[in-house]
Amino acid sequence: MRKNIAFKQCIILWLLMAMGLSTKAQQEIVMPATLKAGDTIAIVSPSSTPDSMTIVKGCETLKEWGYVPVVGPHATSNYHGFAGTADERAADMLWALRDSTVKAIMCSRGGDGAVQVLKRIPIEEFSKHPKWVMGFSDITALHSAEVAAGVMSIHCSMCDGISMKGERDAVNAILRRALQGEIPEYQVPAHPQNQKGEASGILVGGNLSVLCGLASSEYDFLNRADEGLILFIEDTGEGMSKVDRMFHQLEIRGVLEKLKGVIVGHFSKYKSPENGFADMYEMLHEYLQHYAIPVCYDFPVGHHSGLNYPMVEGSRVILRVDDTGTSLKRNYKNQGE
Repeated sequence: MRKNIAFKQCIILWLLMAMGLSTKAQQEIVMPATLKAGDTIAIVSPSSTPDSMTIVKGCETLKEWGYVPVVGPHATSNYHGFAGTADERAADMLWALRDSTVKAIMCSRGGDGAVQVLKRIPIEEFSKHPKWVMGFSDITALHSAEVAAGVMSIHCSMCDGISMKGERDAVNAILRRALQGEIPEYQVPAHPQNQKGEASGILVGGNLSVLCGLASSEYDFLNRADEGLILFIEDTGEGMSKVDRMFHQLEIRGVLEKLKGVIVGHFSKYKSPENGFADMYEMLHEYLQHYAIPVCYDFPVGHHSGLNYPMVEGSRVILRVDDTGTSLKRNYKNQGE
């Protein structure tokens, strides 16, 4: 009898793999524990080396919020522009994940190199120690790993960003509430190239070049495309031709046709016009207009001097685009509330 059961289980697993489904992809995405006053937040640098004052100011801000910041051993190291060797940066990240006194993790800055860290962290570590990971840009790699492992994560400003504005700053206030378990909701103005519609799905996204670089690895949150994703994208310093190639990659992988909606954030530091397109939004519209899904442009997320709205990766949301603008709200019904 036991042999028959085991054989049937093997057959079911084989069928799931044959259909392109993974047991990980079917795992529900959990929300990390909410933070309270006095909780410890680790500051780590998985990517490029930050200025030491950036970390100092970030720690000061977290203290003002009522938390206790603890800086990782290699957070200010410098190894060929990275904050330490890949092994050292991975060690800091593993310390922050495994230390039970650490309740959340803030990355000091982006830059380059987070993907080197991922290779040294088994994906199971993220699911074993579900904690808020905060950051954006190159930190998209960590957000992708978190969601792939079944844990929510926060795409948001880092040490420099949170310290630039005062305690009463509206964006800082949104991040603080997110750490306490409140999924943010937004209403933004209409854009001429918006595509109207309404969709519900799992919110994922971030830096387009970084997320494309994880294609089909076990750390790739786009592996969950069959579950229905709403993708938000942003980038900086990537030309229109390069972004064009990235979208081709998403297209030939079959990701675009599975998306429930797209949120286009800020694209900066690129040359325009190019290839006959006036700007990045016009070029992206050339792709997205062929999909019957809601799409909004100029959403306040990404590399922007003023607005980088916190986005809770892995949360279930409803995206609505109409004549009045775009709304992004938490899907309470699908999250069991």
